[in-house]
Amino acid sequence: MSDSAPTATFTALLEPGGPSFMPTQIVIVPQDVVASLGGSATRRVVGTLNGFPIRLGLLPLNSGERYLMVNKDTCKAAGLRLGQQLTVCLTPDPTPDAVDLPTELAEGLAEWPEAAAGFQRLTGGMKRAIAYHINTAKRPETRLNRTMQVLRQLATGGHPFRAPKD
Repeated sequence: MSDSAPTATFTALLEPGGPSFMPTQIVIVPQDVVASLGGSATRRVVGTLNGFPIRLGLLPLNSGERYLMVNKDTCKAAGLRLGQQLTVCLTPDPTPDAVDLPTELAEGLAEWPEAAAGFQRLTGGMKRAIAYHINTAKRPETRLNRTMQVLRQLATGGHPFRAPKD
């Protein structure tokens, strides 16, 4: 974390929550912490949960607080469980639009300029969704199939998750 960026450390519970269509684990970030990190202008953060490195979005609550959505893979890797008290350390993400690309996707974009151009037109959130979609495949064949489907759609100007129109 950068010395010049604001950093906030606080304790919070890992609790059930998230949107109704996607129940998950969340960490509520209090309003004063959100304000210290730059307020509503800060949408993504880097930091740690009990020392485990994270890079997540700050999602809004009606109360003015924000929350971090912590998926089960992160909880497992960090040894976190629901109801656990966490030490949370956050700072604004210095590169909020950066996306860690799966190897297959990075190679495909490098070889297919039309797909790369389509990928560059996407929002950061859509780019992260594509990376997540490919990364969550358990089998190498599935990863490759998902990558090729996305690349084809991007190269032809289609939506990366919708079937092509005939």
